[in-house]
Amino acid sequence: MLYYLFEYLNKTLDVPGTGVFQYITFRSGLALMLSLLLSTIYGKRVINFLRRQQVGETVRELGLAGQNEKAGTPTMGGLIIIFATLIPVLLFARLHNIYIVLLIVTTLWMGTIGFVDDYIKIFKKDKEGLKGKFKVIGQVGLGVIVGAVLYFNPAVTVRTDTGYTESFKTTNTTVVIPAPIEEKSTATTIPFIKNNEFDYAEVLSFMGDGYEKWAWLIFIPVVIFIITAVSNGANLTDGIDGLAAGISAISVLALGIFTFVSGNVIFSNYLNIMYIPNSGEMTVFISAFVGALIGFLWYNSYPASVFMGDTGSLTIGGIIAVLAIAVRKEILIVLFCGIFLAESASVIIQVSYFKYTKRRFGEGRRIFLMSPLHHHYQKKGYHESKIVTRFWIVAIMLAILSIVTLKLR
Repeated sequence: MLYYLFEYLNKTLDVPGTGVFQYITFRSGLALMLSLLLSTIYGKRVINFLRRQQVGETVRELGLAGQNEKAGTPTMGGLIIIFATLIPVLLFARLHNIYIVLLIVTTLWMGTIGFVDDYIKIFKKDKEGLKGKFKVIGQVGLGVIVGAVLYFNPAVTVRTDTGYTESFKTTNTTVVIPAPIEEKSTATTIPFIKNNEFDYAEVLSFMGDGYEKWAWLIFIPVVIFIITAVSNGANLTDGIDGLAAGISAISVLALGIFTFVSGNVIFSNYLNIMYIPNSGEMTVFISAFVGALIGFLWYNSYPASVFMGDTGSLTIGGIIAVLAIAVRKEILIVLFCGIFLAESASVIIQVSYFKYTKRRFGEGRRIFLMSPLHHHYQKKGYHESKIVTRFWIVAIMLAILSIVTLKLR
């Protein structure tokens, strides 16, 4: 909203200094600072409110050290992340940008699903929460919306080289770059490979002429799968103090670099990566989101004063998935969401092996002492703060490797 006010002051009234709001970097910095302030200063008030409402965590008997002490800790702390993200975005982002609209819808959609799940657990005293099939329906519904908008909306385009050039004047020089033409595309990026763009439509090339118009049959299911997988991965990772929030902040920071350079015609040309017009605006959302996550860590770090609950974890996963898809880096999710992947894989492997051995030998056997993976290390005697720190280090290394793919091909 402030963006439009200052745009009016700049273009209509020519007020000195108001033009600075045109710069994504400036608005991103403001969004980061405001979200940090909101999540740290007003986060305490939200926690006190949750405590007064007796919104406390019910701890399962897992036989883990320090687990019982967490009983009664306020949950639904994801509300802090959601509000501390959306308020700066509403103030500083260009709200008519299709990517910003999608991210706001994603935040509210997944936040609502998580809130309903937490509400059932806490107030209805049902430890299972929202039934799994309803969660999946909600995730699939969001996937259909996101996939359809990214495929059909005319504002979602990518660059195609035309062979012509155009000039940009900087402070001291004139930069000449290929002149892009914007077109609809279902292309994505394959890391570590030269000429690394892959078009989902190519899967249907066997259909003959005009196969491109059916690309949505591939693209939308891929979007649904990614959103469902990443949101569930974030949900499984939220098991010990500071783990999910810290890892998510690292992953989103890496995504922020991709969105900034992919939405800038000069940087994308220099790095020889796909130019995605208007995608740079997502940097404002990402800055607010990172600030909210870091501010939340002020209260969620060990020993936690509040848990994010499914309200936060499902929202985090959904946002990360949509960001990756929008900037055409969904294949890189394997890297910058590597911890989420490992946590999900540990559960799948554990359950599958247990069922297999029970069917084969009449007795279920386990590969891990407990799943998800972080509980395995807790069972081995590692303190949860050490587990969290080491997982953060791994997440940082994976994020760096993801960023390196900009040039390493």
